[in-house]
Amino acid sequence: MNMAREIPDLFDVNGFLADPELWDRDMALRIAAQLDLGALEESHWAVIDYLREHYLENSTLPWEGNVCRDLDLVENCVRRLFGGPIEAWKVAGLPDPGEEARNYMLDLEPPDL
Repeated sequence: MNMAREIPDLFDVNGFLADPELWDRDMALRIAAQLDLGALEESHWAVIDYLREHYLENSTLPWEGNVCRDLDLVENCVRRLFGGPIEAWKVAGLPDPGEEARNYMLDLEPPDL
């Protein structure tokens, strides 16, 4: 099931939520399920809340190291919890961060095996 196809007016062609104000925790659970992330634990929600707060205040994505350090989580916490920053960004219901930021996020994604 592709969320972008399921509700085309809400998601862009890359699967990012077009309007972060439409996001809620139920939507996060549906997106996480679609991405096969399993159950969202307390540490997932801490990262999600951090990403949303940072983006809504600054209109930018934070460095992964800052997220993990500020939340007192293990190094590479975003990758460990979500598989990569793009998945975390999508679950957090944030819009496409732009080409440069998206490429940065892609560089942090684990290699396909």
